[in-house]
Amino acid sequence: MLCLESYFPKPPGHIKNPSGLPFPVLYEMIDGVTVPDLLNNPTPELLEPFLKGAKKLEGEGVRAITGSCGFLALFQKELSAAVDIPVFASSLIQVPLAFHMTGATAPVGVLTADAGALTAAHFDAVGAGGIPVAIQGLEDSTEFAEVILKYKRTAMDTNLVEAEVIAAAQKLLSGAPDIRSLVLECTDLPPYASRLQNELGLPVFDLTTLATMAHNVVTREHYFGFMPL
Repeated sequence: MLCLESYFPKPPGHIKNPSGLPFPVLYEMIDGVTVPDLLNNPTPELLEPFLKGAKKLEGEGVRAITGSCGFLALFQKELSAAVDIPVFASSLIQVPLAFHMTGATAPVGVLTADAGALTAAHFDAVGAGGIPVAIQGLEDSTEFAEVILKYKRTAMDTNLVEAEVIAAAQKLLSGAPDIRSLVLECTDLPPYASRLQNELGLPVFDLTTLATMAHNVVTREHYFGFMPL
């Protein structure tokens, strides 16, 4: 995993909390690159340390590579071309999957850290251009925005963040009641995926579900069972 530099809490379900994951993860910190950097100033120069980190991870024997921020979608093509193992830079790569799995008629709901920073270029980079989406961000929240988007402090009230995430999802559904699936762009949202599903009654895709699938496809095992007569 290519990790942005951050020090706020990572509850179980977060891709940077290995205790909640059913597979081993090797982390590579991209020192000096933060969430605000990637969201607000994704310059071409920012790509270089991620390319270096991806090559280092490949050299250390990992079987697939992802990142700790969905806005890395911008670098999907470059990262995947730089190494010879699968790369899924962002959970947004699941937007076409979510769309086609739910009838290919309704827009895909996308819950993101910052709706203003999420552009068509992010969707185009992961093959999701042209897929109808309804987007809701958390940029107007209090706890989530102060800790994760503005880096004002590292202490975080996860219960308050959960309430803000649920409120944002409800706002998304209110504005786009025809959505049939939800993709969580932000890697800080999967810890609340179960609650989100209970509240919205929709399939919920996130980086942890994607990473689990990627782990399964690169570490296939023999099946065991009974041959039916």
